[in-house]
Amino acid sequence: MNLFERYLTVWVGLCIVVGVLLGQFLPGVFHAIASLEIARVNIPVGVLVWVMIIPMLLKIDFAALHQVRAHSRGIAVTLFINWGVKPFSMAFLGWLFIRHVFVAYLPADQTDSYIAGLILLAAAPCTAMVFVWSNLVKGDPYFTLSQVALNDTIMIFAFAPLVGLLLGIASIAVPWDTLLVSVVFYIVIPVIIAQLLRRQLLAKDEAVFKQAMEHIAPYSRGALLVTLVLLFALQGNAIVAQPLVIAMLAMPILIQVLFNAGLAYSLNRRLGVLHSVAAPSALIGASNFFELAVATAISLFGFQSGAALATVVGVLVEVPVMLLVVKIANASQLWYGRGQRKLN
Repeated sequence: MNLFERYLTVWVGLCIVVGVLLGQFLPGVFHAIASLEIARVNIPVGVLVWVMIIPMLLKIDFAALHQVRAHSRGIAVTLFINWGVKPFSMAFLGWLFIRHVFVAYLPADQTDSYIAGLILLAAAPCTAMVFVWSNLVKGDPYFTLSQVALNDTIMIFAFAPLVGLLLGIASIAVPWDTLLVSVVFYIVIPVIIAQLLRRQLLAKDEAVFKQAMEHIAPYSRGALLVTLVLLFALQGNAIVAQPLVIAMLAMPILIQVLFNAGLAYSLNRRLGVLHSVAAPSALIGASNFFELAVATAISLFGFQSGAALATVVGVLVEVPVMLLVVKIANASQLWYGRGQRKLN
């Protein structure tokens, strides 16, 4: 992991402090930025999200989809977790913690928004950071590549219906027009642009592609941090008034990550899948595409919504929790192998 990835939680913490302070001293500036919208898509955030997402999508080789058959059991487990378990488990945990366990400590007018943010966070699997996690557990790179390519393909078609379904189950109004615009703006268009750029760069030379990736990576990281500062500048009053909100929102996120990672890992072991596939499968099954979640939450509910704050909390806990899952997967490799030998 590079310096930015290893200390992502620290950078997010600093963004909280900087954003809250700037929001207190320059509220007019940030409210003006929040008002720059077209079809409820905030233009500054839209640009920042493209700068964040496109370098990540450049890594995806959709030609790797032909390798899906070689890892059919591991991919089947990950798909089941990503699309059949994780969004629904998060919706349940959101309902349990936000509407019941912590309801007395949260602002009543934001409970639906918090749940919506948690649902958005879990509705799309991670695209970029999973390559880092897979490398840390010595995962099969071909499995990881084909799994991410397949997830991204599914996400184009399934993200909006899945979010709409879960918001409806949670009795939250679904702004379908804005949701569909967000999918096109934050998924379809960036995927097309990234694949066209990828093809153009690779046509020149593999070294040119790698050099370009190294050159644009700092812009992607910077865009993420600027987006977080904007969010916390507009969320500053709520955070100052109720600083424990972040900890309460982190609880269901932490539980769902550990639950889904453990379920994927155990299912792979039961099916006799190699550890080099099972470990990244668990990590892909548990991680979230938080950049997309943040952007969609802003589009659907606004900068100052509980939904936007909930998705940002996902960024805050992502790295330390996923590193914990990495540590568990590596430490349990011998145990995993004993179970696998019995199955074989």
